[in-house]
Amino acid sequence: MVLATQHTNTRAKGDKTYHLIVSFRAGEKPSADTLRAIEERICAGLGYGEHQRVSAVHNDTDNLHIHIAINKIHPTRNTMHEPYYSHQALAELCTTLERDYGLERDNHESHRRGAEGRAADMERHSGQESLSGWIKRECLAEIKIAASWAELHQVMRDNGLTLRARGNGLVIEDGDGTTVKASTVARDLSKSALEKRFGVFKASPEHQAAPTRRGYQKGQPMRLRGGLNTTELYARYKGAQQGLTAGRAEALAEAKRQKDKAVENAKKAATMRRVAIKHLTDGRLTKRLLYGQASAALRADLAAIHERYNQERAAIYLAHSRRTWADWLKQQAMAGDGQAIDALRAREAAQGLKGDTLQGEGVVKAGRALVIDNITKKGTIIYRAGSSAVRDDGERLAVSSEADRAGVLAALRMAMERYGERITVSGSVAFKATAIQAAVDARLPIVFTDPILERRRLVEAAKAQARVRPGAPPVGRQPPSHRRHGLRTLGQLGGLYIEGGSQRPTQAPMPAKVRPSAPSELAQREARLRAQMEAKRAKRQENGKVRGR
Repeated sequence: MVLATQHTNTRAKGDKTYHLIVSFRAGEKPSADTLRAIEERICAGLGYGEHQRVSAVHNDTDNLHIHIAINKIHPTRNTMHEPYYSHQALAELCTTLERDYGLERDNHESHRRGAEGRAADMERHSGQESLSGWIKRECLAEIKIAASWAELHQVMRDNGLTLRARGNGLVIEDGDGTTVKASTVARDLSKSALEKRFGVFKASPEHQAAPTRRGYQKGQPMRLRGGLNTTELYARYKGAQQGLTAGRAEALAEAKRQKDKAVENAKKAATMRRVAIKHLTDGRLTKRLLYGQASAALRADLAAIHERYNQERAAIYLAHSRRTWADWLKQQAMAGDGQAIDALRAREAAQGLKGDTLQGEGVVKAGRALVIDNITKKGTIIYRAGSSAVRDDGERLAVSSEADRAGVLAALRMAMERYGERITVSGSVAFKATAIQAAVDARLPIVFTDPILERRRLVEAAKAQARVRPGAPPVGRQPPSHRRHGLRTLGQLGGLYIEGGSQRPTQAPMPAKVRPSAPSELAQREARLRAQMEAKRAKRQENGKVRGR
């Protein structure tokens, strides 16, 4: 239907589909009705309220998000609609929706200009440090406290940098020739701002000493939290990137050789088929018909060979495409590389999980886990537990809002194996209640750190035990004193039979070497009760005989 509508407009030359991603803050999990209302209001606000669209909710990343593909062609007027200043309209819509639905407020207006925004994007997506970012983190404070042009140039030299005039402004250059506008690093480093402080610009002396302390190294990964050393990992990354071109060329050449061989074999088979038709078939009409079939079969074989070759080429290009540092780490993490997972989690972009989470007080240890569904660029491992998703950021486990009791139970088992028996439950009231019930139903040997939740767990456990064994004492009571530190044998257990039956149970013959053990207390009580009943019966019979006389 969407494609048919788009084909009705033959004048539009641009893309006829408007793509949009609506992302929520980490930990936010709006209900299905809220997501549907937000999607409708955003599309209507952009002027696409009557247009065809396909929307899908994804929870395979750290942020819940909606993918929306909208048909720009109106279904009845067949005209194409392009939103006017869509980024500004979206910013206003998001601000309104956050207020109306109680969502966490976010900044929808970018205050970063040109080069500054591009540098931030490079660091966020590639994981590599930019020159402007390195200056801000390493030496911006020293640069700002300089009191003259001479001190400013000295600070630059100490950090392997040079401040130069270019055009009407200033640029900062590192030892390899990488430059960045000074005003991009900080607004008060522009030429006009510095000349107001120090006077007319004075260039640095021609002969500069080598950097005495440190310098920017282009292409190096971002500094990781906790001082994690990724030197060896980054060397592997650079080696893999350098070998991609040669590996791709070799794989393409091998695929072409296989294709050419398959084409040659197909043509040889077609030639043999035509020879057989020529010598083994009579009649011009029959031969013409068989020749036509042989030609059609050859064309079909060649088309299949070329189609398979194109698919192999696409797979080769995908497998040997250059990856950013973060994408390569994710690929290695999916292959089971623990160092890559640690590096992803130590990136500055990584944040702790929020919402319905489980956390332990013990030392994190490896344990049996569920099947890995995905790993995000922040190092969050996503497991699948039936229809539920369990997220692991290395410190806590988060359960999806749609998780049923089976999903919560799977997360509790994982937390118990990972952290031990003391578990901290955070999140909504409904999630805490589900966690308590799941732990009670499965009889998990865990203890909740929250005293209120632990009391509720003990109460629910006692109720569950009472339902299973009415009137039975709780498990774990001390046995009687005469039953402690010993085991009872079959000979010590009391027997039961129905009096008045056809015959009394016979005792199985015992081996000569086996002696019966002493009667148990229960057996002694039964013997006394039986003797009393026999005495009463005999007395009644005697009284009856006396009255009969």
